[in-house]
Amino acid sequence: MMPDHCFTECLPSGANPIRDWGRHAIELLLGDARRSADTHMIKPVFKGLPGISIYFKDESTHPTGSLKHRLARSLFLYGICNGRIGPETTLVEASSGSTAVSEAYFAHLLGLKFIAVMPRSTSHQKVAAIQQFGGQCHFVDHAGEVYAVAEHLARAAGGHYLDQFTNAERATDWRGNNNIAQSMFDQMQAEAEPVPDWVVMSAGTGGTSATIGRYIRYRNLETRLCVVDVEGSAFYDAWRSGDMGATAPGSRIEGIGRPRVEPSFIPGVIDHMIRVPDAASIAAARVLSERLFRRVGGSSGTNFYGVLSIAAQMRREGRAGALVTLICDSGDRYGATYFNDDWLVQQKIDIAPWRAQIEDFLDHGRTLPV
Repeated sequence: MMPDHCFTECLPSGANPIRDWGRHAIELLLGDARRSADTHMIKPVFKGLPGISIYFKDESTHPTGSLKHRLARSLFLYGICNGRIGPETTLVEASSGSTAVSEAYFAHLLGLKFIAVMPRSTSHQKVAAIQQFGGQCHFVDHAGEVYAVAEHLARAAGGHYLDQFTNAERATDWRGNNNIAQSMFDQMQAEAEPVPDWVVMSAGTGGTSATIGRYIRYRNLETRLCVVDVEGSAFYDAWRSGDMGATAPGSRIEGIGRPRVEPSFIPGVIDHMIRVPDAASIAAARVLSERLFRRVGGSSGTNFYGVLSIAAQMRREGRAGALVTLICDSGDRYGATYFNDDWLVQQKIDIAPWRAQIEDFLDHGRTLPV
């Protein structure tokens, strides 16, 4: 029989620098969360839509200016708690910009090296923000190349590939813990219709729609989830056909739409999907920007157009109700693209008919989006 004293002698003794660093790092990340007040829920009035209330949860007010601030914090906590991120770990991400901006912020907070792999077409404002936080940018020519290049760079550096596209749905506690779904429904509690008819959300990693859809089911709510997708994205075709191997060219609307179906995309929690043309997304972003007196990004335009499509159906059926969607990021990052008429001409995008239709629908309820 082994002597009784062997158990205590075999226990590790003294300080554990990596564990101590992890505890300090988690406290820094949780401190960022404690200092962040909840994002606003905005309810503009559209006189052409009586009886239909539209709410926008404004995620652009996070310290790094987008919805991805929540995701980045979760990915860092997930990596540290799983023992994959330590005090000398080089972090690598595949991103179209906003996630990388937020991850660069947290890497800077923890004193870690960060490399973002992104398409060369990513907005200059996002690149500048990443570099401002000390991150490095590695560019590829095609969106579909980001995954393999990011994995290669992480492996070569002996680092950690954060992999938002796989880990987004698992790094966030979808049952609650102040995730975006819980925050959204908590803010609706005192409204006339505390349980909205629909939540409308675009898909990038698929993680946010997965969190919202799971939370709705977990809370046994009557709310339905509509996911809006964009041109050049694989999600819509995969949802309709059931083929999770579907591929597409990639999206012009930064932050959403993917050339492949990402692991975090969970079609089973989605009640309905709509594909939104790029011209409609950009037109909707411009209209909403003018009515909120500040710019919103292209993905917010996609969300808004999806909301209007649902509202049009509700009007046809003579139903009232509440709809909730997100402002994903600020439009200030897209001054050279979505808010630049010359860029629209270069891309052969005509937003004028869509804009006129949206304006008429909001003001008079006469011309409904198709």
